Amino acid sequence: MRYAIYFSTEATHPLTRAAAGWLGRDAFDEDVPAATGREELVADPARYGFHGTLKAPFHLHRGIDAASLFDAFDEFCAETPAFEIPEIVIGQLGPFFALVPGSNAHAGINALAEACVRTFEPFRAPLNEADIARRKPEALPERQRQYLLEWGYPYVFEEFRFHMTLTGPVTEADRSDVRSRLEMHFGSFSGKPLAASHLALFVEPERGAPFHVERIRPLKTA
Repeated sequence: MRYAIYFSTEATHPLTRAAAGWLGRDAFDEDVPAATGREELVADPARYGFHGTLKAPFHLHRGIDAASLFDAFDEFCAETPAFEIPEIVIGQLGPFFALVPGSNAHAGINALAEACVRTFEPFRAPLNEADIARRKPEALPERQRQYLLEWGYPYVFEEFRFHMTLTGPVTEADRSDVRSRLEMHFGSFSGKPLAASHLALFVEPERGAPFHVERIRPLKTA
């Protein structure tokens, strides 16, 4: 079993419903229509569920139980202020499409991600050799390779870029069409602010199984 700390909108939020309709799957385990005609395009993000990674999936460190993680998660959410991302847009990260902040370096979400990485690091078991190899460390820049070994994920701190993945890799020839479809589906959200008001703790019951929301908690409001 692996756990992850993810940004997520609430189960009933319009963006959650729109993303579930696009992916053909809801991490809150609500029934949604299958993603007919784009199964291959969304297979990978659908397994993870709609989210923005803050603390990447990890196994619990030996001697730590899930209840301790849940308690720490609840406490973290209760003490961490909510904020607003001024704008989200449809963007590309290499061959992938995702919803991203209109400004690539949004201080609020970056600070939240760093706090999650550091706060929940004591709960993370070290990566085994297979997990490290799966990330192809030989292909990573030196800083990302160092972060992979030290923090279990290469995209932390200044290497982090917040994104909510919407597709798997898209060939260059298909990108214009896919972007048009995404703009049609998510048009009512693109260019608008998004409240960072909740965090979710996702669970992968076994390697390769779909992730689901174990619990979601509001962040602190004034």
